[in-house]
Amino acid sequence: VHGIDESPNVINPASGWAYCTNNWPYSAGGPGSSPAQADFPPYMDLGSENARGIHAMEVLTGVTDFTVETLRDAAYDSHLTAFDELLPPLIAAYDGIADAHPLKGPLSGPIEALRGWDYRWDVGSVPTSLAIFWGTALQREVGGDARAAGVPMFEYMATRVDAETNLQALWAAADRLSQDFGSWETPWGDVNRFQRISPEIDHPFDDDAPSIPVGFASGRWGSLASFGAAPRNGSRKWYGTSGNSFVAVVEFGERVRAIAVTAGGLSNDMSSPHFDDQAERYATGDLREVYFYPEQLEGHTERVYNPGS
Repeated sequence: VHGIDESPNVINPASGWAYCTNNWPYSAGGPGSSPAQADFPPYMDLGSENARGIHAMEVLTGVTDFTVETLRDAAYDSHLTAFDELLPPLIAAYDGIADAHPLKGPLSGPIEALRGWDYRWDVGSVPTSLAIFWGTALQREVGGDARAAGVPMFEYMATRVDAETNLQALWAAADRLSQDFGSWETPWGDVNRFQRISPEIDHPFDDDAPSIPVGFASGRWGSLASFGAAPRNGSRKWYGTSGNSFVAVVEFGERVRAIAVTAGGLSNDMSSPHFDDQAERYATGDLREVYFYPEQLEGHTERVYNPGS
């Protein structure tokens, strides 16, 4: 048993910020303001740095003048940092195979799309779809090997996967996109969807029912705005069920100011306008103003309740 003083932590770090992305604690306050891994026994963390941690440090380091709006923008920054390390070996694998290789021609289009990509998510981005389908296929293929080797998954994917396995995973990804959506050139927003058509916790996702495109992706790829989506109930489209839920940016001072959003809406009654009135805001990161003071409520109040009335 260890006390707080014996545990890795950051309290009022010199960087001016602290963060957690479910990663290890050794970057929690950024460079120069975090605990040193060498100072603690290895059993104090069971993980490693993750792609979201790298992304968090990217948008936080060196910034001392955040406003509510610029912190929100940082939280929705679109860089998928995992692919900084994952994609170059894939492209090198393709460039290294002979012209006679059976995948040289079929993969030329997908490789060129990925080669020109800026590694940023967007609802209209075809490379985002390709990269995430490829990464998912590769993770499924080599996950057991990574665990057996005791190597973090993405480190294994970036450094220990042979060229043929990399290329076969891309072929599988392009083929899956073609089968499910008609073409490997499918924009990410056609795949990645938010849907709320029922109050049930075990949601009955349905490709034929309305849904909304979401740009941000699973945190495993480095997206700070996290949306854990996958096919549900035999669907073709991927529907999110984890990640961002209630999101808020809060500024404290003489007055409190905040913006926030909730996934879908605050009501569980499908007949209520508040069942899904935050869905578009959620999908686009358009956080709403939070009303703290009586004057802020003017013009926004639907009913007033007094105890006993």
